[in-house]
Amino acid sequence: MILIGFLHQCRNPRHVVKAYAFASVAKAEGVELLYFSPKQVNFKKHTISGYMYENGDWHKVESRFPDVIYNTGSPEKLANYKEIIEQLQSEIPFTTYSIGNKMSVYKRLKEAGEFTNHLIPSEIISNTNEFFDFLNMYSKVVFKPQDGHKGEGIIYIEKMGNLYKVNRDKRNKIANYYELENYISSCLKEESYLAQPYINSKTKNGINFDLRLHVQKNGSGEWVVTTIYPRFSLTDSIVTNINSGGATNYLIPFLKQEDPECTYDMERYLEVFALQLARHLGQLQMEKYNETLDEIGIDIGLDDMKKIWIYEVNWRPGCPPAFYLELDVVKNTIHYAIFLANKNKLNSTSD
Repeated sequence: MILIGFLHQCRNPRHVVKAYAFASVAKAEGVELLYFSPKQVNFKKHTISGYMYENGDWHKVESRFPDVIYNTGSPEKLANYKEIIEQLQSEIPFTTYSIGNKMSVYKRLKEAGEFTNHLIPSEIISNTNEFFDFLNMYSKVVFKPQDGHKGEGIIYIEKMGNLYKVNRDKRNKIANYYELENYISSCLKEESYLAQPYINSKTKNGINFDLRLHVQKNGSGEWVVTTIYPRFSLTDSIVTNINSGGATNYLIPFLKQEDPECTYDMERYLEVFALQLARHLGQLQMEKYNETLDEIGIDIGLDDMKKIWIYEVNWRPGCPPAFYLELDVVKNTIHYAIFLANKNKLNSTSD
C-alpha cells in the first residue's frame, strides 16, 4: 500500500486542522498517511516516529519512510531543518517546492518573457529616494512587503499635488512630503518592500476587486482549475484578502453581474490563462531547479479593458471556507501524490 508522508513543522497533528482532512481522504482512496515533523526522522534506521489517524484519533507509530511526501507548513520554519529536508528530498519525491517570494516569481516570469505583457512593473525599494522616483513616475502606487501574505502590510499611496493620500489598514491619511518620507523610511527599516503601479481593477459599481485562480495537479499529473473566485474590498482599502476584511463570491454570479453577455467567454479566458501560467511556472521550476509544483494561487486584476494583470503567485494558497472546497483541494493533492509515488516506483524498476 502506498504511504504518503505529511511533513509539517508542528510535531502534533492535533494542532494542524487540515491534517484530519488529508488522513480521511487518504483512507478513502486506499492509501495510508503518515504525519511527521523533521525531528522525527531517523536516517540511520530509515524510520520515522510519526502519527497515523485511526478510530477517530491520532496514534503514534514507528513507520518506514513514505513513498512520497506532501510538504506543507511554513517554509520559513521548515528552513530551520534544511539539512534533514534536503536529505529526505534526495531519497523521496516531494509533491512540491516553494516558488519563492513575490519578487523572485516576478523576475522568473520576466526573464522567461512569455507572460511579460501581464506583469505589473515591480521594483524593490531600498531607500526613500527610490520610492519617490517610482511614485513620481506612476502617481498611484502599491507599496507592500516582499514576503507578505494574506494582504498584510499593503499600503496604497497617491500623489495629490504637494500632498499624498496614504491608505493602510482601512484608514486614509493625508501626508506632506516629509511625513511620507519618514513613514516610508520607518517601513524600510522593518522589512523589505516592493512598489508597483496601482491597477484600477474595479467593478462597475466602483468596488476594488481581484480574482484568485486556484490551480492544482491531478491524479494524471496534469494541471486543473480547482476554483476561480472574485474578492472584494468592503472599505476604502485596496486590500481584498478575506483575512484583511474583504469579501468573496462565486465566479458566475459575479461575471453575470458585471457583463452578462460575456460571462462564458470571460470564464474560459480566466481558465485558459490560469492553466497556461501554471504550466509555464511548472516548466520554469523544473528547468531551473529540477523541482515540481503541485498547487498555486494566482492573484490577478482586470483593468478597464479587461486585460489581466498578475498581482502575485502564491504557493500553498488557502481556500475560502464558504465554498466547501477543502475536500476537493485535498483529493487533488492525494491523487497527485499517488501519481508521483507510482511514477517513482516505475522509474526505480526500469533503472
